[in-house]
Amino acid sequence: MYIKSVQWIGSSDKDMRAMPDDIRKTFGFALYLAQQGQKHDQAKAMKGFGSAAVLEVVEDDRNGTYRAVYTVRFRKAVYVLHCFQKKSTSGIATAQQDIDLIKRRLALAEQHAKENGYD
Repeated sequence: MYIKSVQWIGSSDKDMRAMPDDIRKTFGFALYLAQQGQKHDQAKAMKGFGSAAVLEVVEDDRNGTYRAVYTVRFRKAVYVLHCFQKKSTSGIATAQQDIDLIKRRLALAEQHAKENGYD
């Protein structure tokens, strides 16, 4: 079985490390499963990205809601695009600035994958 590498885009690694332990463990396990070609029970396709290749894991604790967004689009790597605490007051919708950041980081991931043979 081939295990994909994990690549962190932008501040996603630092942002995840700043999260509470239980949240990090859930997100870390989701990434571990993605490396093996599997999908965490809480992973859902993120709306607005055209396919199930961009996934989102949502986890709550007493301090709020946290999200990790990653892509499994590439053959040899899982790219973590964004990790953040949801601050939107618009229900469950992801804030437009977060969507825009994810889109920019997805483009960076595509470029990195192409340049490094991960595609």
